[in-house]
Amino acid sequence: MTDLDKLFDALRGIMHTPEQSEAADHVDSAASESQPYLIVGLGNPGKDYRDTRHNIGFMLVDRLAERLNLSFTRTQFKALITDGRSQNQRIYLAKPQTFMNASGQAVGALVKFYKIPLKNLLIAYDDVDLPFDTIRMKPSGGSAGHKGMTSIIQQLGTPDFPRLRLGVGRSFGSRQAADYVLKPFSKEESEFLTSYLDRAADAALAYLREGIQQAMTEYNRSSEP
Repeated sequence: MTDLDKLFDALRGIMHTPEQSEAADHVDSAASESQPYLIVGLGNPGKDYRDTRHNIGFMLVDRLAERLNLSFTRTQFKALITDGRSQNQRIYLAKPQTFMNASGQAVGALVKFYKIPLKNLLIAYDDVDLPFDTIRMKPSGGSAGHKGMTSIIQQLGTPDFPRLRLGVGRSFGSRQAADYVLKPFSKEESEFLTSYLDRAADAALAYLREGIQQAMTEYNRSSEP
């Protein structure tokens, strides 16, 4: 290619018509929409932990799977996973089977394998610093002592990814909190658990449809503790 040919190529690259520029914008938008999402619920595997407060993340992704007509039929990278489409977006749901404190092993591997942008990763987990039936979605943040989140942050090398904190009630002292989250919800709490999980699922779906800022506006109803 001659120097003159190179000059012509350069000129063609910068001299777009409005129609060409608009077409390029549509391509960029389509590429963004095609990026997959991963929603991970944290918990512990096994029937002994199934109904405990610590497993509310598992309960949420189970509810999302029901909403999207999906089933957890396979294990990959130490997690139960399923996938489907919603609003023309590919969505993966996952429940790490590593036990809570090693959740990052599964999450890190899934993010890498499926090429999930961190802005498209949502981690749902129990939070003892929020009252029961309280939802708090955030675009980033620390672990606040939650061992599962600590593991994920260590594996990803950053705390800059969205999370959905699900309040399970307050307790005092780290030892008391550890015992508290490994117990089932009270009878009174259980009566409201279905509606709570439905609202949390609504929040996660709003995040998929409208982005995290809009989801926060709609579902972060009470002030930070």
